Amino acid sequence: MSDISIDQIKSLRERTGLSVAEVKKALAEAGGDEAKAIELLKSRGGDIAMKKSGRELNSGIIDAYVHGTKQTGCMLELLCETDFVARNEEFVALAHEIAMHVTAMKPRNQDELLAQPFIKDPNRTVKDLITDHIAKIGENIQVGRFELFEL
Repeated sequence: MSDISIDQIKSLRERTGLSVAEVKKALAEAGGDEAKAIELLKSRGGDIAMKKSGRELNSGIIDAYVHGTKQTGCMLELLCETDFVARNEEFVALAHEIAMHVTAMKPRNQDELLAQPFIKDPNRTVKDLITDHIAKIGENIQVGRFELFEL
């Protein structure tokens, strides 16, 4: 690990939002290669999400997004385990991003929503976006209900 610099750790932590320990471990396993470390962290994010998926969802928020035309909008319920996370600004922003996505892409159900390429990053699905946040925040996160409104 001596060939891994503090600057590498800091850079990767800022890019991923993950803990210093997770970033250090991934860089060590990748031999200091940041691209390989990111791939390792992505795969671990899926593992983390899988482990947390059975946890009970006791909290969450409701967010709304209305398009600038005022002709379409969405109300969305995003669930998590604790009220502490429900008040976390990254969680709140995630809810709003998903509500905006629903307004634009108009999925018919939750399965379709999760499988859709995320409107702001078509290389990732909405499920990938949520999985990344589960790894960052450390709690189970799931979309509850959502309703699309159109005139």
